[in-house]
Amino acid sequence: MTGRKAPRRVAGPNLVLRLVDAEDAVYVHGLRVDPTYNRHLSEVRGDVEDQRRWIETYKMREARGEEVYYIVERHDGTRCGTVRLYDIEDDGFTWGSWILDVNKPRKAALESAVLSFGVGFIELNRDRALVDVRIGNTHAEQFYRRLGMVETHRSDREIYFVYPRDRFVTDRAGYLELLEKDISA
Repeated sequence: MTGRKAPRRVAGPNLVLRLVDAEDAVYVHGLRVDPTYNRHLSEVRGDVEDQRRWIETYKMREARGEEVYYIVERHDGTRCGTVRLYDIEDDGFTWGSWILDVNKPRKAALESAVLSFGVGFIELNRDRALVDVRIGNTHAEQFYRRLGMVETHRSDREIYFVYPRDRFVTDRAGYLELLEKDISA
């Protein structure tokens, strides 16, 4: 993989993305095992210590530029979610591990998506994002379609989308304006 390194921290009007670290294991594991959030996730096996080890192993992939895993926080430092870019290749990346909890501010879905896709498309200069969603996760599916993602195919369990860089770049300023208006209102 060639190219730039992902930023350690990305700030938006209401949220900050910061790279995950081993101390986040309790939080990440808690999100992934909570039935409120895990209905559309892959099955979680293991405990907090397994999650900590997974994060430590992930940090090696991060150092090689293969993957970035962010904790989503409000500006006051309250954690409110996760998002990950992985399988980072020269032409694209896969986007996922997107979970937002009850601490999220208004429009956190849009802002966390804009910030994280900005990392992939702007900071890492990739041309496309691949995204999959479990069939039945209608909120996420509708959100992806509103962003302009294009469905490429389906399996028995998943819907697969591609999100072109050009579409993101075209729409990004409007999204940021909407988010800025939200704080000034």
